[in-house]
Amino acid sequence: MGAPALALSPHEDGCAIRVRAQPGASRERIVGVHGDALKIAVSAPPERGRANQHIAAVLASALDVPTRAITLLSGATSRDKRFAVDGRTPEECRALLGPFLDS
Repeated sequence: MGAPALALSPHEDGCAIRVRAQPGASRERIVGVHGDALKIAVSAPPERGRANQHIAAVLASALDVPTRAITLLSGATSRDKRFAVDGRTPEECRALLGPFLDS
């Protein structure tokens, strides 16, 4: 069995990635794949966009880009979100996220 089917698509200057948020977690980390979305746990509560900021920071760290390269495209108040990652192709994102998907 290969890696889970993570939805990554081209987007303007990089790629778009679906994320399933798990706010209020004990620690911040990439949990794995939920359906075709990357499941990310963050300690911040889902209020005033704090969880979204923490998710962007986790993504930036995993994809080795500055936090400013991560933009929320949709799902500001939903657990199901879509983020843009500037400066990384879908293939590069999949390669960089590979270690998190195999665990």
